[in-house]
Amino acid sequence: MHWKNIYRGLVMGIADLIPGVSGGTMAVILGIYQELIHSINGFFSKDWKKHLGFLVPLGIGIAGALVLFSSVIRFLLANYSQPTFFFFTGLVIGVIPVILVLADSKKSFNAVHFVLITVAAVAVALTAFVREDTGALITDLSMGTMVLLFFAGWMASMAMLLPGISGSLILLLFGVYATAIDALSITSPNFPVIFLVGSGVVLGFVISSKAIRYLFKHYPSYTYAVVVGLLIGSIFVVFPGFGQGSIVLSILSFLLGAGLAFGLGRK
Repeated sequence: MHWKNIYRGLVMGIADLIPGVSGGTMAVILGIYQELIHSINGFFSKDWKKHLGFLVPLGIGIAGALVLFSSVIRFLLANYSQPTFFFFTGLVIGVIPVILVLADSKKSFNAVHFVLITVAAVAVALTAFVREDTGALITDLSMGTMVLLFFAGWMASMAMLLPGISGSLILLLFGVYATAIDALSITSPNFPVIFLVGSGVVLGFVISSKAIRYLFKHYPSYTYAVVVGLLIGSIFVVFPGFGQGSIVLSILSFLLGAGLAFGLGRK
């Protein structure tokens, strides 16, 4: 068992709780992104047992973060929103040089790659204009709302595996973010909602992991270019601006995030 994956899962889970921040980005920073995609893809094959040692501890960490830290994240966003988002902005910026090195961008990138970077960056940056309300709580599970929750989980999980795109942001787009977070309450969990969103997440993992692995195998430099674009675009989504908190604390948070990402990425 890869028991270190428990803390890695905690980091990824915490990231996925925050709209605009991607668990996939954290996987890149922690150096497990390629293995994550390979293990998820392999888990849904005849050799699934081989991948349990990697995925089970990671899943424990992610699930623990979703349950234990949802209230903490709500507190930080309510009381220290600017420094919190500055920290994650630093994380995103810090990992971009690492990705460029992995892609050997100086030798492999040409005009087409830079077009892909631009398109991906603009596509993600445009999500910054998504409404900030988290959506009303869904209390009546009709057929329509059940389909909505399942499909939102499906789309969110595909985003979770892509660096730069936030699963929580996708839930915001579908208007079910508040419902999903509320369902994870320790004192009163909403198991039907958890099941519906979770089922969609599982299906999304199956489909997206196969697609991402195929792209990295056959078109690695182009895929890295898209990842870089996604990360650049996510800066515009995560960056909170100034005027909502301590500038000094925000700058320190940014430097901590950037240094942490760059240091872990190099390691």
